[in-house]
Amino acid sequence: MSPTLYSFLHVAAAFLLVGYTFFVFASPKLPENRRKVMIISGLLSLVMLFGGFGLVAKIYDNTWHTFLFIKIACWLGLSAMAGIAYRKPQQVRTMAYLTRLLVLVAVWAVYFKPFLN
Repeated sequence: MSPTLYSFLHVAAAFLLVGYTFFVFASPKLPENRRKVMIISGLLSLVMLFGGFGLVAKIYDNTWHTFLFIKIACWLGLSAMAGIAYRKPQQVRTMAYLTRLLVLVAVWAVYFKPFLN
């Protein structure tokens, strides 16, 4: 597969995952959406991971740079947000701010590649 396809999968899944996460933030107390949203967000998270690892293999020849660890930490945090919002709906506002921060840090890490040798 080409790096362009991996990039598309990674970015598209990231956009959709953020969208579903903020959907949960808008209505965390609706249990009828929970199962469907958790399944979709889990699948999107896996597609995002698949695309990211594909990019690491194709572009960086499986060399692990610091910015990749930053991105993995952001991915883990973003992947957990929907589930946490369903369990703690009273903290949705704080989680929304944290989600924005995680997305900004991940984008920063991609564009500026801190600590790249």
